[in-house]
Amino acid sequence: MRLSRIYIDHVLVVGEEIVFPKEAAHYVSQVLRLRDGVLIVLFNGQGGEYRARLRLNKKQLSAVIEAFIDRSVASALPIHLGQGISRGEKMDYVVQKAVELGVAEITPLFTERCGVKLVEDRAQKRLDHWQKIIYSACEQSGRNDIPKINPPMNYPEWIVARTETHRLICHPGLASQNDKRLIAQSDTIALLVGAEGGFSDAEVNSATDQQFESFSLGPRILRTETAAVVALAKIQVCWGDMTP
Repeated sequence: MRLSRIYIDHVLVVGEEIVFPKEAAHYVSQVLRLRDGVLIVLFNGQGGEYRARLRLNKKQLSAVIEAFIDRSVASALPIHLGQGISRGEKMDYVVQKAVELGVAEITPLFTERCGVKLVEDRAQKRLDHWQKIIYSACEQSGRNDIPKINPPMNYPEWIVARTETHRLICHPGLASQNDKRLIAQSDTIALLVGAEGGFSDAEVNSATDQQFESFSLGPRILRTETAAVVALAKIQVCWGDMTP
């Protein structure tokens, strides 16, 4: 039976008992409804995972760590997703699926057509919200590494800062290029996906000036949340750890 996996921001040591913070305790006891004595898996993003046994009493929820397991399903191909910020649950969906598909880093981007304005306080709240989605997606997908989520950034700042070996842009207006390009798992990839409405001509030209190449997702125009998922899956199939 698959054990429940819980992310916890704490040093984990075999043989020690760890007390769950309030939010994690509520999730384990009230959402998952796990009971005293149940085996679970804990991870903290520092490598590997830990088998632990729950201890539940009226005052607190804790777990005794029984064993360390040196396990990783992190992608060997580092992918940095620059994603135009979309509205509401669409952006949440992209963040969640990007984690499941092995992305290493995500930067939400303010583009000309994103239509989302985030003042400082709201931007931090959205960033905290996306971080929680990342933790949850790691729990579900079996990842023990935690992808990095950067604060939202303006599009021009992000593209000029790119140093990745390969830079790919998804945009239906660009001529399709040969996607059988040579990419090794030791290489790095910057993937650029627009928000609703895609990129403006000026943004496409700016990306081209920064050596971004078109990355074809087929003849149909995809929604922003679909495009990110398809692009990441295609990258993993072509050059990553989903190769047939």
